[in-house]
Amino acid sequence: MNGFKLVSKRLFNVITLLALLISVCIIAGLYFGIDWLAVKLAQDTGNEMIVKAISWGANYLNVISRNFNVWVIPTVTGSLVLSGWILWLILRLSLSKMVNDLQAKQGELPSKGKSGKDFVDQKIAMERKRRLFLHSLSVLQRDGRLLDFFDEELSLYDDEQIGAAVRSVQEDCKKTIKKYIDPKPVIDAEEGETITIEPGFDIDAIKLVGNVAGDPPFKGTLKHRGWRAGKNEIPKLSDIQDSTIIIPAEVDIQ
Repeated sequence: MNGFKLVSKRLFNVITLLALLISVCIIAGLYFGIDWLAVKLAQDTGNEMIVKAISWGANYLNVISRNFNVWVIPTVTGSLVLSGWILWLILRLSLSKMVNDLQAKQGELPSKGKSGKDFVDQKIAMERKRRLFLHSLSVLQRDGRLLDFFDEELSLYDDEQIGAAVRSVQEDCKKTIKKYIDPKPVIDAEEGETITIEPGFDIDAIKLVGNVAGDPPFKGTLKHRGWRAGKNEIPKLSDIQDSTIIIPAEVDIQ
C-alpha cells in the first residue's frame, strides 16, 4: 500500500508539472498571437463596415492585452491545473481499484491452496500434543507403575499392604519426576506461615484468595507453596503412531 501511495504522489506531481508547462505554452502563444493580430488588424483598411469591425476587434484585443496578467494567465493556468487534478483523481481511483482487486486475488489463491495443508498441520499438532500429555503418564507407568496402582482395587488389601504399595509407587514416581521436572516451590516458605506479597509480583506464579482489596503489598497466610519446574527436559517420545496408546502391553513368549 505504501508503494501505491508513492506512485500516486509521483503521478500527481507529474500531472501538475505537465499542466503548468502546457499552460505556459498556451499563454505564450496567446500573448504573441494577440500582439500579432492587433498589429495586423491595425494595418488592414477596406470598406467602412470592415474598418468598423476591425476597429472593434482591435479595441477588444487591446483590452485583453492590457489585462492579460489579470484574466488570461489565471484562467488558462487554473483551468489546465484543475483539469490535470481531476485526471489524477480519476487515475488514482482506477489504480486503487485495480490494486485492491489484485491483492484480493493474491490473498485468495494461497488461502485456497493452504486450507488443506493447514488442516493436516493442525491435526498433526493436536496428535503431538495428545502424545506429549499421555507420554508423561507413560513414563510414570513405566518407572513407577502409577496407572496399575490407580487401577488396583484397594478394598481387597489391608492397610499394611496398601501402605507398602503406596511407598513403593511414591518412591519410583518421585525419582522419575525428579529426573525430568525437578519441581521447586514457587514460594520457599512453610505452609501456614505469614508472608508479604510485594508490588510487581507474578500473577501467574502467585494466586491471591480471600479478602483481596486495594494495592500491594499484601500480607497473608501461605496455603500452598506452589510448584515450578526446575528442569525442562522432555522424555523422548516413543515410536508409537497411535496417540491413544499410553504404554504397550507386554507378552512373554515361552
